[in-house]
Amino acid sequence: MLSGEIYFPDIDEVLKHERLACKALCYDFNHLHPAKVQEREILIRKIFGKTCKRFLIEQPFICDYGYNVEIGENFYSNHNLTILDCAKVKFGDNVFIGPNCSFYTAIHPLDAETRNKGAETALPITIGNNVWFGGNVVVLPNVTIGNNCVIGAGSVVTKNIPDNSLAFGNPCRVVREI
Repeated sequence: MLSGEIYFPDIDEVLKHERLACKALCYDFNHLHPAKVQEREILIRKIFGKTCKRFLIEQPFICDYGYNVEIGENFYSNHNLTILDCAKVKFGDNVFIGPNCSFYTAIHPLDAETRNKGAETALPITIGNNVWFGGNVVVLPNVTIGNNCVIGAGSVVTKNIPDNSLAFGNPCRVVREI
């Protein structure tokens, strides 16, 4: 899965077990009272592969495996963050994510016969430092967003975004340098 090769997530018993364990932790996180910030932080540290000192993820939140997610210092996500982390998803420092944003690493085959067998591949997503995502942004597999970028609300990011860019749209494109 992590190598980018074809894998079968619904057949592989280890992957099924890991997803179920992560979903259980996400369930616990999402059902905590919002004022229980310390307990929420402890659960996120159990879910993610790497965290720093300061972060806040608003509920609800969901991911597939968790151990493939790394967040930098001063990370913030508003409500309804979804990370399908079949491959690495790395966020730098000072990343702010608006509500209803999604980061998808899974790729399903175009060929229906292969797809119907449950095959998929996954490619990573990398987010630099000082990046702000407006609400309802979707970032697709194999995308790198550079440092000091702003991704406008409603964007679907299908290609890399260079450092110091204001980008938005569907598909997302660089509008100007910041």
